[in-house]
Amino acid sequence: MIVKAVFVFLGVMAVLAMLGRLRFPGQKMLSDRKCRRCGRYRIGKGPCSCDKG
Repeated sequence: MIVKAVFVFLGVMAVLAMLGRLRFPGQKMLSDRKCRRCGRYRIGKGPCSCDKG
């Protein structure tokens, strides 16, 4: 019974590892939201705080 639980656990972990390698939709949009100078995420449409001062 314990061996079966271990195999199920390892199977679930393998599936999660395969899903983690996929590129999820919206990842490119998130990378476009980063500031090109400092790398922080920009919130809203205004300039980044590193440009202000």
